[in-house]
Amino acid sequence: MSEKTILEVKNLFKNYGTKGFQTNVLKGLNFAIHEHDFIAVMGPSGSGKTTLMNLLSTIDKPTQGAIFLEGKDLTKLKNKELSKIRKEKIGFIFQDYNLLDTMTLQDNIALPLSLNGVSSTECIQKVEHLAKAFGLKEHLKKYPYQLSGGQKQRGATCRALITEPKIIFADEPTGALDSKSSHDLLECLKQVNEKGQATILMVTHDTFSASYAKEVYILSDGTIKCKLTKGQSRKEFYDRIIEMQTSMGSDFS
Repeated sequence: MSEKTILEVKNLFKNYGTKGFQTNVLKGLNFAIHEHDFIAVMGPSGSGKTTLMNLLSTIDKPTQGAIFLEGKDLTKLKNKELSKIRKEKIGFIFQDYNLLDTMTLQDNIALPLSLNGVSSTECIQKVEHLAKAFGLKEHLKKYPYQLSGGQKQRGATCRALITEPKIIFADEPTGALDSKSSHDLLECLKQVNEKGQATILMVTHDTFSASYAKEVYILSDGTIKCKLTKGQSRKEFYDRIIEMQTSMGSDFS
């Protein structure tokens, strides 16, 4: 049985500049993300990764084309409707955590639920459940300045998951982490994805991070040049991604 389509992109273009002096960043992208997918988007500098993330997450609007989230075209919605969708159906993981320094980790994670009027008892139950899965239960009463980078990012990931969104957008989530913290975060993302708790689209320049995904899209010059699908081994997938980068002769940093 095929999985439910969560996100669908049709004929997506994005241009910047004025007529006659335009830069064509995205050139007619078409793809679909299904429930329980874990997609990594890679590509050399200037390939359109950040632009694509901004469009999919409703931060920016396309020049042409449509983006459907559960069948609803996001490009046709007013700001108020988009704000509601961001709050209820989309989770964000940023490179720089975006935790509030004046709040404990517990309150940071619970914040989206609190803003939605969920009771404190339910908030605490959900926070503790996620914190346990991400190895953070003993750190919930700490403030961000008392946490390591890896703990902050795992906390930010819990916050993204707390509302049970339809899709998680992760923008270079390991970019500010050391190798051990990156590994810990990626293992947690892999586990919640495999348990059916998260559909993930991750933009990354890092091959190690991309090898945790189920599928990798390689962007170049505003188009999807190829798609790589994971086999049984993450190591084998990592090697295939490296081979593809080498064959393209591009720097993905």
